[in-house]
Amino acid sequence: MASFMSISSLSSSSSPLFRVPLPTRLSSPSHNRFCNFRVRCSYAEPSVSGDARSDTIDVVADVKAERIVVLGGNGFVGSAICKAAVSKGIEAVSLNRSGRPTFPGSWVDQVTWVPGDVFYANWDEVLVGATAVVSTLGGIGSEEQMQRINGEANIVAVNAAKDFGVPKFILISVHDYNLPSFLLSNGYFTGKRKAESEVLSKYPNSGVVFRPGFIYGRRRVDGFELPLDLIGEPLERILGATQNITRPLSSLPASDLLLAPPVSVDDLALAVLNAVRDDDFFGVFTIEQIKEAAANVKV
Repeated sequence: MASFMSISSLSSSSSPLFRVPLPTRLSSPSHNRFCNFRVRCSYAEPSVSGDARSDTIDVVADVKAERIVVLGGNGFVGSAICKAAVSKGIEAVSLNRSGRPTFPGSWVDQVTWVPGDVFYANWDEVLVGATAVVSTLGGIGSEEQMQRINGEANIVAVNAAKDFGVPKFILISVHDYNLPSFLLSNGYFTGKRKAESEVLSKYPNSGVVFRPGFIYGRRRVDGFELPLDLIGEPLERILGATQNITRPLSSLPASDLLLAPPVSVDDLALAVLNAVRDDDFFGVFTIEQIKEAAANVKV
Protein backbone atom coordinates (compact mmCIF):
# COMPACT_ATOMS: atom_id res chain seq x y z
CA MET A 1 0.00 0.00 0.00
CA ALA A 2 1.88 3.04 -1.19
CA SER A 3 0.94 6.68 -1.20
CA PHE A 4 2.99 9.46 -2.81
CA MET A 5 3.46 12.12 -0.16
CA SER A 6 5.23 14.82 -2.17
CA ILE A 7 6.39 15.53 -5.66
CA SER A 8 9.04 18.16 -6.21
CA SER A 9 7.83 21.36 -7.77
CA LEU A 10 6.28 21.03 -11.22
CA SER A 11 5.29 23.96 -13.37
CA SER A 12 1.50 24.26 -13.58
CA SER A 13 1.77 24.97 -17.27
CA SER A 14 3.74 21.84 -18.05
CA SER A 15 2.37 18.42 -18.90
CA PRO A 16 5.09 16.06 -17.72
CA LEU A 17 5.32 12.51 -18.85
CA PHE A 18 6.58 10.35 -15.99
CA ARG A 19 8.62 7.21 -16.26
CA VAL A 20 8.97 5.98 -12.69
CA PRO A 21 10.92 2.74 -12.20
CA LEU A 22 9.24 1.67 -8.96
CA PRO A 23 10.84 -1.29 -7.18
CA THR A 24 8.98 -4.56 -7.35
CA ARG A 25 9.65 -5.55 -3.76
CA LEU A 26 10.30 -3.44 -0.71
CA SER A 27 12.03 -4.60 2.42
CA SER A 28 10.19 -4.25 5.73
CA PRO A 29 12.16 -2.67 8.57
CA SER A 30 11.75 -4.40 11.89
CA HIS A 31 10.57 -1.49 13.97
CA ASN A 32 9.27 1.10 11.54
CA ARG A 33 5.80 1.10 10.07
CA PHE A 34 6.90 3.13 7.09
CA CYS A 35 9.95 3.01 4.88
CA ASN A 36 11.05 5.81 2.54
CA PHE A 37 12.46 5.31 -0.90
CA ARG A 38 13.53 7.83 -3.51
CA VAL A 39 13.28 7.41 -7.27
CA ARG A 40 14.46 9.53 -10.15
CA CYS A 41 11.87 10.61 -12.71
CA SER A 42 12.32 12.26 -16.08
CA TYR A 43 9.74 14.37 -17.85
CA ALA A 44 9.50 16.32 -21.04
CA GLU A 45 7.54 19.36 -22.11
CA PRO A 46 5.08 18.80 -24.98
CA SER A 47 7.27 20.87 -27.26
CA VAL A 48 10.37 18.80 -26.58
CA SER A 49 11.13 15.77 -28.72
CA GLY A 50 10.75 12.34 -27.08
CA ASP A 51 14.49 11.57 -27.07
CA ALA A 52 15.42 14.81 -25.39
CA ARG A 53 16.04 14.63 -21.65
CA SER A 54 15.29 17.38 -19.17
CA ASP A 55 16.20 17.79 -15.55
CA THR A 56 15.20 15.00 -13.25
CA ILE A 57 12.96 15.39 -10.25
CA ASP A 58 12.78 13.44 -7.05
CA VAL A 59 9.68 11.57 -5.95
CA VAL A 60 9.60 10.59 -2.30
CA ALA A 61 7.12 7.91 -1.27
CA ASP A 62 6.25 6.53 2.13
CA VAL A 63 5.46 2.84 1.81
CA LYS A 64 3.66 1.08 4.64
CA ALA A 65 5.62 -1.92 5.92
CA GLU A 66 3.23 -4.48 7.36
CA ARG A 67 4.16 -5.88 10.75
CA ILE A 68 1.66 -8.21 12.39
CA VAL A 69 1.65 -9.56 15.92
CA VAL A 70 0.05 -13.00 16.20
CA LEU A 71 -1.15 -14.02 19.64
CA GLY A 72 -0.79 -17.78 19.96
CA GLY A 73 1.41 -17.87 16.89
CA ASN A 74 2.83 -21.35 17.42
CA GLY A 75 -0.58 -23.04 17.59
CA PHE A 76 -2.51 -24.68 14.77
CA VAL A 77 -4.09 -21.53 13.36
CA GLY A 78 -1.43 -19.10 14.56
CA SER A 79 1.44 -20.93 12.90
CA ALA A 80 -0.48 -21.05 9.60
CA ILE A 81 -0.96 -17.28 9.80
CA CYS A 82 2.73 -16.67 10.55
CA LYS A 83 3.77 -18.96 7.69
CA ALA A 84 1.42 -17.23 5.24
CA ALA A 85 2.60 -13.79 6.35
CA VAL A 86 6.25 -14.70 5.78
CA SER A 87 5.42 -16.07 2.33
CA LYS A 88 3.84 -12.71 1.41
CA GLY A 89 6.72 -10.62 2.71
CA ILE A 90 4.91 -9.49 5.86
CA GLU A 91 6.92 -9.28 9.07
CA ALA A 92 5.44 -11.57 11.71
CA VAL A 93 5.91 -11.50 15.49
CA SER A 94 4.42 -14.23 17.66
CA LEU A 95 3.56 -13.88 21.33
CA ASN A 96 2.88 -17.23 22.97
CA ARG A 97 3.72 -19.01 26.18
CA SER A 98 6.33 -21.41 24.85
CA GLY A 99 8.05 -19.10 22.37
CA ARG A 100 9.74 -20.63 19.35
CA PRO A 101 8.14 -23.90 18.20
CA THR A 102 10.13 -27.11 17.86
CA PHE A 103 8.68 -28.22 14.53
CA PRO A 104 10.77 -27.69 11.39
CA GLY A 105 10.22 -25.20 8.60
CA SER A 106 12.33 -22.55 6.89
CA TRP A 107 9.64 -19.96 7.61
CA VAL A 108 10.10 -20.50 11.37
CA ASP A 109 13.46 -18.70 11.24
CA GLN A 110 11.79 -15.65 9.70
CA VAL A 111 9.31 -15.13 12.55
CA THR A 112 10.18 -13.27 15.75
CA TRP A 113 9.12 -15.54 18.62
CA VAL A 114 8.43 -13.83 21.94
CA PRO A 115 7.61 -16.06 24.92
CA GLY A 116 5.00 -14.57 27.22
CA ASP A 117 1.52 -14.60 28.69
CA VAL A 118 -1.04 -12.08 27.45
CA PHE A 119 -1.99 -11.19 31.01
CA TYR A 120 1.60 -10.34 31.94
CA ALA A 121 3.09 -9.39 28.59
CA ASN A 122 5.61 -6.62 28.15
CA TRP A 123 3.71 -5.02 25.29
CA ASP A 124 6.59 -2.64 24.56
CA GLU A 125 8.49 -5.60 23.16
CA VAL A 126 5.84 -6.71 20.71
CA LEU A 127 3.38 -3.95 19.79
CA VAL A 128 5.62 -1.03 18.87
CA GLY A 129 5.42 -0.56 15.11
CA ALA A 130 2.71 -3.17 14.63
CA THR A 131 0.17 -2.53 11.88
CA ALA A 132 -2.21 -5.27 13.07
CA VAL A 133 -2.72 -7.69 15.94
CA VAL A 134 -4.18 -11.12 15.16
CA SER A 135 -5.54 -13.11 18.08
CA THR A 136 -5.98 -16.87 17.83
CA LEU A 137 -6.46 -17.22 21.59
CA GLY A 138 -9.09 -19.71 22.67
CA GLY A 139 -9.54 -23.00 24.43
CA ILE A 140 -11.82 -25.49 26.13
CA GLY A 141 -11.86 -26.27 29.84
CA SER A 142 -13.85 -25.35 32.89
CA GLU A 143 -16.37 -22.53 32.71
CA GLU A 144 -13.92 -20.21 34.45
CA GLN A 145 -11.02 -21.20 32.18
CA MET A 146 -13.04 -20.68 29.01
CA GLN A 147 -14.23 -17.26 30.14
CA ARG A 148 -10.65 -16.31 30.93
CA ILE A 149 -8.91 -17.47 27.75
CA ASN A 150 -11.70 -16.90 25.21
CA GLY A 151 -12.93 -13.65 26.70
CA GLU A 152 -10.68 -11.92 29.21
CA ALA A 153 -7.37 -12.66 27.49
CA ASN A 154 -8.63 -11.29 24.19
CA ILE A 155 -10.11 -8.23 25.87
CA VAL A 156 -6.76 -7.48 27.52
CA ALA A 157 -5.05 -7.80 24.12
CA VAL A 158 -7.57 -5.53 22.39
CA ASN A 159 -7.08 -2.79 24.95
CA ALA A 160 -3.30 -3.10 24.83
CA ALA A 161 -3.33 -2.82 21.03
CA LYS A 162 -5.60 0.21 21.23
CA ASP A 163 -3.39 1.90 23.82
CA PHE A 164 -0.32 1.39 21.62
CA GLY A 165 -2.08 2.82 18.57
CA VAL A 166 -2.17 -0.38 16.54
CA PRO A 167 -4.58 0.45 13.70
CA LYS A 168 -6.22 -2.96 13.24
CA PHE A 169 -7.25 -5.92 15.40
CA ILE A 170 -8.27 -9.28 13.95
CA LEU A 171 -9.96 -11.91 16.11
CA ILE A 172 -10.39 -15.57 15.23
CA SER A 173 -13.75 -16.38 16.81
CA VAL A 174 -16.19 -19.22 16.18
CA HIS A 175 -19.34 -20.00 14.20
CA ASP A 176 -22.45 -20.41 16.36
CA TYR A 177 -23.59 -23.53 14.44
CA ASN A 178 -27.18 -22.31 14.66
CA LEU A 179 -27.28 -23.63 18.21
CA PRO A 180 -30.18 -22.73 20.53
CA SER A 181 -29.43 -19.93 22.96
CA PHE A 182 -29.14 -22.16 26.03
CA LEU A 183 -26.27 -24.05 24.38
CA LEU A 184 -24.52 -20.80 23.52
CA SER A 185 -24.50 -19.71 27.16
CA ASN A 186 -21.39 -21.69 28.13
CA GLY A 187 -18.04 -20.02 28.72
CA TYR A 188 -16.60 -20.91 25.33
CA PHE A 189 -19.18 -19.04 23.27
CA THR A 190 -19.92 -16.24 25.76
CA GLY A 191 -16.20 -15.59 26.13
CA LYS A 192 -15.74 -15.36 22.38
CA ARG A 193 -18.74 -13.06 21.98
CA LYS A 194 -17.45 -10.74 24.72
CA ALA A 195 -14.14 -10.57 22.89
CA GLU A 196 -15.95 -9.82 19.63
CA SER A 197 -17.85 -6.96 21.26
CA GLU A 198 -14.59 -5.49 22.55
CA VAL A 199 -12.98 -5.64 19.11
CA LEU A 200 -15.95 -4.04 17.36
CA SER A 201 -16.28 -1.40 20.08
CA LYS A 202 -12.62 -0.35 20.19
CA TYR A 203 -12.11 -0.78 16.43
CA PRO A 204 -15.47 0.13 14.85
CA ASN A 205 -13.93 0.91 11.44
CA SER A 206 -11.03 -1.53 11.32
CA GLY A 207 -11.79 -4.44 13.67
CA VAL A 208 -12.23 -7.84 12.05
CA VAL A 209 -13.98 -10.89 13.48
CA PHE A 210 -13.73 -14.22 11.67
CA ARG A 211 -16.24 -16.92 12.58
CA PRO A 212 -15.01 -20.21 11.08
CA GLY A 213 -16.50 -23.59 11.90
CA PHE A 214 -14.40 -26.74 11.82
CA ILE A 215 -10.86 -25.84 10.74
CA TYR A 216 -8.90 -28.56 9.01
CA GLY A 217 -5.28 -29.04 8.05
CA ARG A 218 -2.20 -30.81 9.43
CA ARG A 219 -2.42 -30.24 13.17
CA ARG A 220 0.48 -31.05 15.50
CA VAL A 221 -0.40 -32.43 18.91
CA ASP A 222 2.32 -33.57 21.34
CA GLY A 223 4.76 -34.25 18.53
CA PHE A 224 2.26 -36.09 16.37
CA GLU A 225 0.55 -34.75 13.26
CA LEU A 226 -3.20 -35.18 12.94
CA PRO A 227 -4.26 -35.19 9.26
CA LEU A 228 -7.53 -33.32 9.74
CA ASP A 229 -7.50 -32.49 6.05
CA LEU A 230 -8.36 -36.12 5.27
CA ILE A 231 -11.75 -35.41 6.86
CA GLY A 232 -12.23 -31.71 6.27
CA GLU A 233 -11.28 -31.42 2.61
CA PRO A 234 -13.70 -34.03 1.19
CA LEU A 235 -16.42 -32.85 3.58
CA GLU A 236 -15.99 -29.28 2.37
CA ARG A 237 -16.35 -30.44 -1.24
CA ILE A 238 -19.42 -32.54 -0.52
CA LEU A 239 -21.21 -29.78 1.38
CA GLY A 240 -20.26 -27.26 -1.29
CA ALA A 241 -21.69 -29.47 -4.04
CA THR A 242 -24.94 -30.13 -2.16
CA GLN A 243 -25.58 -26.70 -0.68
CA ASN A 244 -28.62 -26.09 -2.89
CA ILE A 245 -30.19 -29.21 -1.39
CA THR A 246 -29.13 -28.62 2.20
CA ARG A 247 -29.80 -24.87 2.37
CA PRO A 248 -33.48 -25.27 3.37
CA LEU A 249 -32.33 -27.28 6.39
CA SER A 250 -30.11 -24.48 7.69
CA SER A 251 -33.01 -22.95 9.63
CA LEU A 252 -33.29 -26.00 11.86
CA PRO A 253 -31.72 -25.62 15.33
CA ALA A 254 -28.16 -26.98 15.51
CA SER A 255 -28.30 -27.93 11.82
CA ASP A 256 -24.90 -26.39 11.18
CA LEU A 257 -23.26 -28.99 13.37
CA LEU A 258 -23.61 -31.15 10.27
CA LEU A 259 -24.08 -28.64 7.47
CA ALA A 260 -21.57 -25.86 8.18
CA PRO A 261 -18.73 -26.36 5.68
CA PRO A 262 -15.22 -26.81 7.12
CA VAL A 263 -12.55 -24.19 6.45
CA SER A 264 -8.97 -24.93 5.48
CA VAL A 265 -6.48 -23.46 7.95
CA ASP A 266 -4.56 -22.14 4.95
CA ASP A 267 -7.66 -20.35 3.65
CA LEU A 268 -8.25 -18.83 7.08
CA ALA A 269 -4.64 -17.61 7.13
CA LEU A 270 -5.04 -16.02 3.68
CA ALA A 271 -8.27 -14.34 4.78
CA VAL A 272 -6.33 -12.84 7.69
CA LEU A 273 -3.74 -11.44 5.27
CA ASN A 274 -6.56 -9.93 3.21
CA ALA A 275 -7.82 -8.24 6.36
CA VAL A 276 -4.32 -7.01 7.24
CA ARG A 277 -3.76 -5.36 3.88
CA ASP A 278 -7.23 -4.02 3.08
CA ASP A 279 -8.11 -0.88 5.06
CA ASP A 280 -11.76 -1.22 4.00
CA PHE A 281 -12.02 -4.76 5.35
CA PHE A 282 -13.73 -4.78 8.75
CA GLY A 283 -16.70 -6.28 10.58
CA VAL A 284 -17.90 -9.84 11.21
CA PHE A 285 -17.20 -12.48 8.56
CA THR A 286 -19.01 -15.78 8.10
CA ILE A 287 -17.60 -19.05 6.79
CA GLU A 288 -18.42 -18.27 3.16
CA GLN A 289 -17.04 -14.74 3.49
CA ILE A 290 -13.80 -16.14 4.92
CA LYS A 291 -13.42 -18.29 1.82
CA GLU A 292 -14.13 -15.33 -0.44
CA ALA A 293 -11.49 -13.25 1.35
CA ALA A 294 -8.97 -16.08 0.94
CA ALA A 295 -9.76 -16.34 -2.77
CA ASN A 296 -8.96 -12.64 -3.17
CA VAL A 297 -5.45 -13.21 -1.85
CA LYS A 298 -4.94 -16.32 -4.00
CA VAL A 299 -5.76 -14.30 -7.11
